[in-house]
Amino acid sequence: MTVLEFPIIQGRGFRNVVEDGRVTGFSFRLRNPNYRGGPASMLDGIEVVVDGERIPDHLPLWMLQGRTFTLDELRASTDVRWQLDEPATITVPKPGGLSVGVHRLEATVYLRRSYFPPPIARSEFAIAGSGVIVPPVPDGGLRYCVSTYSYTGDVYTSMTLEDVFADIADLGATGIEILGEGNLPGYPSPGAAWIDSWHGLVAEYGLTPTNFGSWVDTTRFSGRDLTAEEGAEQLQQDLRLAKELGFTSVRPKFGVVSWDLDPHPIWERVVERSLDLAADLDVVICPEIHSPTPIEHPVTQGYVDFIGKTGTEHFKLLIDTGIFQTAAVREAAESLGTDDEDDIPAPLRPLRVPMSDLVEILPHTHFIQAKFFEIDDSLRDLHVPWGEIVPTLEDAGWSGWLSSEYEGRREPYRGRDQVRRQHALLRSLQRGRG
Repeated sequence: MTVLEFPIIQGRGFRNVVEDGRVTGFSFRLRNPNYRGGPASMLDGIEVVVDGERIPDHLPLWMLQGRTFTLDELRASTDVRWQLDEPATITVPKPGGLSVGVHRLEATVYLRRSYFPPPIARSEFAIAGSGVIVPPVPDGGLRYCVSTYSYTGDVYTSMTLEDVFADIADLGATGIEILGEGNLPGYPSPGAAWIDSWHGLVAEYGLTPTNFGSWVDTTRFSGRDLTAEEGAEQLQQDLRLAKELGFTSVRPKFGVVSWDLDPHPIWERVVERSLDLAADLDVVICPEIHSPTPIEHPVTQGYVDFIGKTGTEHFKLLIDTGIFQTAAVREAAESLGTDDEDDIPAPLRPLRVPMSDLVEILPHTHFIQAKFFEIDDSLRDLHVPWGEIVPTLEDAGWSGWLSSEYEGRREPYRGRDQVRRQHALLRSLQRGRG
């Protein structure tokens, strides 16, 4: 089941309303701000201010329990209530709706409380927050996905896995990327009931399982590294699990031996031992090109050479867009060994990989993780040059999955809001292909 967000104004459900092909207004959802539910007839209005513009009080419509009401109809109702576990959807008529991006919302909900004397029975609840209008996905071209990694800290605290599905679907994205041991209860054997529930969520929310995050923990044992046989066993276990859940690729994160992220030398033998199974399952193994490793680097070239040597269609690359950063991300510097602002750790330095390198590697690229750290109120990414990346992908005719991977600050609900901002930005930059 899904749960409500703690803020009164819910992030999910903020959108423009389209009727007969025309945008006629916008809608948002409110959690009941009172300590109890009650009859809808005791609702006494709502004031809405968006970006400083006051909406006339008689215009907003209320949706409760699947039915839409004017304020007068609410006051006259006898069989509808606003429960604490149900959000109310407020629809505001406004020709043309709201522009794509971040909007400031203020609302004051009025309700009458029968246990107060009539002169003071009308109580008000003042609410303020923001929402992000995300445009539809343009026809053709890029496909949009979200990684569960974006909701780290929220999943299993303020979000259920179903909330993740609901958030992704609410964005208009159609793919979900997961972390195997990060999201599967009882990994590596989640159980038949959970697997059935997973497929039920996939069907209910219309999402496509895309990439399954896997780890080959080369230093799993104290005092010795994994053998190639042990590494292959771990990778093959996740290939089978990914297939059972409907995923079409697995990202194996091999243990590394340097700050350049050189993978442990067993990687090639591990993959060689697993290619036949990957082909039988039709699942692509795609190692990640991640900062501080650029595209023009022996690690990347080693993967490309392996593709050429084997001729396989089941080993390709996953590109993490952190390699295109034009500004450093400093928040994580201390955890990586320094708090000196003039000494930026290697993984956080802006590599500024040129778009020409991306074009060269795209024929070998199966999946792109749209890594980002911060998008401001103007839909400006502070680190990653999407104005170059998106046109480059479109000009090259690349039509794979672009999967949001938020890796910024982890305050509650921040990831959810930032993912919405990224989708608004990316789709605004996309031209689309019919």
